[in-house]
Amino acid sequence: MHDVRTFLSRNDKQITKSIKRFFTRFHVSSALKASNAYKKKGVPVMEIFQYLFLLIFSNRSMYMNLITGRNTPDFAKDTVYRFMKMIQINWIRFTTILSTRIIRDAILPLNSEDRANVLIIDDSMFERNRSKKVELLAKVYDHAKHKYRFGFRMLTLGWSDGSTFLPVNSVLLSTENRKNRINEATEVDKRTVGYKRRKLSMEKGTQAMLTLLDAARKATISAKYVLFDSWFSSPSTLHAVKSMGYDVIGMVKKTPKM
Repeated sequence: MHDVRTFLSRNDKQITKSIKRFFTRFHVSSALKASNAYKKKGVPVMEIFQYLFLLIFSNRSMYMNLITGRNTPDFAKDTVYRFMKMIQINWIRFTTILSTRIIRDAILPLNSEDRANVLIIDDSMFERNRSKKVELLAKVYDHAKHKYRFGFRMLTLGWSDGSTFLPVNSVLLSTENRKNRINEATEVDKRTVGYKRRKLSMEKGTQAMLTLLDAARKATISAKYVLFDSWFSSPSTLHAVKSMGYDVIGMVKKTPKM
C-alpha cells in the first residue's frame, strides 16, 4: 500500500511539473487575464486553474481528492465553485487565445508553408439525462440514435493541418424552441459575458457557428478552408463564411435554391 501511495505521489508531482511547463510556455496567465479571468483579492486565479488541471490529468474528482487528502489545496472547494460561476469570464476568448498560441508556437514551425490548414465545425450530443436543475437543459434530438435526449448540442470549432487536430472553441447549444427547454436561464446582468453566452446557447447552430468562426478569425488563426457537413450548408451560411475570408468544403444540402 505504501508503494502505491509513493507511486501516486510521484505521478502527481510529475503531472504538476508538466502543467507548470505548459502554463509557462504558452503564457496561460496572460490568456486568462485577457479573458477577464482574474480576481482583485483572495486566491489567485492561476492557483485554482492549475488545481483543476491536476484533477483532470490525474483522473480524479475534487470530492475524491479532498476525501483522500492527496494534494489538498490551500483553499476551500467553495472557492473553486465561485470561480467556475464567474459570469465575466469569456471562455470562448480564452480557449481561442490558447489554441492560437499552441498552433503558432508549437505546430506551424514544424509544417511546410504550402500546407493547407482548415477549421472544422461539428456538433455532438452532450447528454444530461439525470439532470433536472441544469440551466437551459433541453430536450434535444440525437440524430445518431434517432431519439430525443435531455442535454445539449456541443458545437465545436477545431483546427487541423491534416495530421493534428486541436479544439479552438465551443459552445453548448440548448434550443431556440421554448417548448423544448426544460429549464430557463438564470437572470444575470445583461452587460456580462455570462448573459451573452446564455443568449448564444439559444440561437440556431448556424448562427452560433459564425460566432465561433469570428472569434478564430479575430485571433488570426492560420486557416484557408472551413469544413462542415450538409446541416450547415445553407446559401446564407456559405455566403457568410465566404465574407469572412474562408473557402468552404462540405456536402451541399439539396434545397430549392441549390
